[in-house]
Amino acid sequence: MKIAIIGSGAMGSLYGGILAENGHEVYFIDVFKEHVDAINHKGLCIVKDNEERYIKNVKAVVDSSSIGIVDLAIVFVKSTITDIAVEGNKSILGKNTIVLTLQNGLGNIEKINKVVDISQIIAGTSANGASFIGPGKIRHSGHGGTVLGEISGEKTKRINEIYRIMNLDELGNAKISENVMSLIWEKLIVNCGINPLSALTNLKNGRLLETRESEEILENIVAEAIEVAKKSNIKLNFDNADYCKEVCRATSENTSSMLSDVLNNRKTEIMNINGAIVRIGKELGVDTPYNEVVTNLILLKEKSYNK
Repeated sequence: MKIAIIGSGAMGSLYGGILAENGHEVYFIDVFKEHVDAINHKGLCIVKDNEERYIKNVKAVVDSSSIGIVDLAIVFVKSTITDIAVEGNKSILGKNTIVLTLQNGLGNIEKINKVVDISQIIAGTSANGASFIGPGKIRHSGHGGTVLGEISGEKTKRINEIYRIMNLDELGNAKISENVMSLIWEKLIVNCGINPLSALTNLKNGRLLETRESEEILENIVAEAIEVAKKSNIKLNFDNADYCKEVCRATSENTSSMLSDVLNNRKTEIMNINGAIVRIGKELGVDTPYNEVVTNLILLKEKSYNK
């Protein structure tokens, strides 16, 4: 299958690299020229359990105009620039191209739909962990699998095909969901609890449960997000913060993506995570004071960069 990775940071590189290892024609697309050049020069280096391996049968580009139409485009850019990234790479998207979002936050499907027909979009979540070491080099820290689904919930021929290519040992077991929107919300709620708290405290995920203060804030953030989900008629598989805490423990040594952004003075995805809960809560008449406070604190932190 001819596959393009739109946004080839840590997670995009991980998926693209492993798919290339398994015989697919993979193109990395990213604006980080040093990363692109390093991949083209030496291949992509994946570090796992302190062992390095190089994947060389890939091509990386800053400008995708030479790639041509692909069978599958996987979107991994930050949710803040989804519309810009998809619009900027529409030359690779034909009428039969499947566009898969495995991004964090809400609103990505709607942004992609501005460029391609809704029928071309499938969605999912990833429980893999990856971090960026340097240009052309990433660390793979967990392979928890991928869950995929049609937005309509149907089990189609194409979703079975994407499941087949994603169901790899290196990525963990893949699953097909008939209610992928609920899974996106569930991941959103977990991110609401973990990401801003870790970014504000400079703590790895597991340490958020080591003090009563941070655990209590996490519980209240999650409780508000669950209430917003319920008011949005989203069926969840949990009704309290226990699942979020399980994720904290399972990823105890992970540095959250939002903490990594803050440490590197980058714009975060706060407005598509906790900020989305605040926005939807206001529309539905649900109070979300904890989410509003952490959203504003992260925005304030972004404004303090390099000052």
